[in-house]
Amino acid sequence: MTYDDIAVALIVGNWKMNTTVNSAIMLANAVKFQIEDQFRHEVVVCPPYVSLHSVSETLRGSNIAVGAQNMHSETNGAVTGEISAEMLSQICQYVIVGHSERRTYFSESDLFINWKLLAALSADITPILCVGENLQDRDSGLAHDMVSSQLEANLNGMDLDSKIVIAYEPVWAIGTGQSASPEIA
Repeated sequence: MTYDDIAVALIVGNWKMNTTVNSAIMLANAVKFQIEDQFRHEVVVCPPYVSLHSVSETLRGSNIAVGAQNMHSETNGAVTGEISAEMLSQICQYVIVGHSERRTYFSESDLFINWKLLAALSADITPILCVGENLQDRDSGLAHDMVSSQLEANLNGMDLDSKIVIAYEPVWAIGTGQSASPEIA
């Protein structure tokens, strides 16, 4: 197998709650300079909400896509502090859904994640669905069952032709210095 035989990968950078608007623009320019027209894989950057529009404008015309870090399942309404897929659709091509931090810190259920996926798809945004197991599930031999359960619940009712990116994110490896080998992934 040669490098040319390998499928094009999607590389996503989640900037989390880092960067100001100005530093996000500088970072977007640096990423654009480093990889534009030289990188064969598709690249997506997911800056904080306050920087989405500025980063989107900075990267306009480049081969780098912009994604949001989260969204709500509702299209509008009294949901203070949230943002809908429709609101994102003019500046984002992707949105992260089901991130382990959202599942853990905000108790986002598989059903709610399913609703978010449906909302993203209806707004023509490609969702990046994060799935993965924690250390307890891994050590108990339940990793496969946990990920399968998440996929089944999150993708319930989806059209098989839906454009959804699945990102395996082993929760036990986040911020621990441990990594999932290709065999585990």
